[in-house]
Amino acid sequence: MGTTVDFIEFVVNQIDESWQPVYKKMFGSYMVYIHRKPLFLVCDNTVYAKQLENLKDVLAEAEKGFPYQGAKEHYIVDAEDRELLEEVIQILEPLIPVPVKRPRKKKQG
Repeated sequence: MGTTVDFIEFVVNQIDESWQPVYKKMFGSYMVYIHRKPLFLVCDNTVYAKQLENLKDVLAEAEKGFPYQGAKEHYIVDAEDRELLEEVIQILEPLIPVPVKRPRKKKQG
């Protein structure tokens, strides 16, 4: 099915602007970045967060699912619950590093 532009924009608009939320399309799905850190994967109009130990208490009642075939199981985050999104961001943001761009390898020919 894929994620609609309306849904990904709704998710980003649910997040306080002070977190500097942005999204990027990746492989037919989207990644939501907070302070340039990849925090949420959005696939098929569903928001996923990695199952990290720090989220266990906050998302104990949350559904779980697989964002794509071959992925590890993730928590499903209710995008309509702004307080929950805020709480998850506060926990994840300090834990997730900013990705480092690696130089591309030159093709040998």
